[in-house]
Amino acid sequence: MTAEITREQLHAYLDDALSETESARVERALRDSEALQGRLRLVMQERDRGEHSLGAIWRRQRLSCPTREQLGSYLLDVLDEDLLAYVRFHLETVGCPYCVANLADLKALQQEPADRARQRRQRIFESSAGYLQGCRDTPA
Repeated sequence: MTAEITREQLHAYLDDALSETESARVERALRDSEALQGRLRLVMQERDRGEHSLGAIWRRQRLSCPTREQLGSYLLDVLDEDLLAYVRFHLETVGCPYCVANLADLKALQQEPADRARQRRQRIFESSAGYLQGCRDTPA
């Protein structure tokens, strides 16, 4: 069973980037295999040293993830066909937990009552305006 769990899957497991099913499969394999536990320890040590491979940087920066703006456009169904296909693949096939959570947040905001959204925007504006006013009042 340990041969089935790749190094990339161990990284994704540590990043909490696997689906629930895949995470459960990795956890079962870890409980059953001392060799896999050793491989996981090595992966964790690499991270502690600061792994700087291209793959590690790609994962850390989530370079394959669509932006929040693109996810919003996906919700509004205004993406061009190629980007729509990619975002759909990223969400539905890859199941990126970061993007799925981001999309859920955008959906919740989209369903927010208008008066509540207006109040939220007003609070943000007031806090920003107060901050900017404070910056203007202090000498440079």
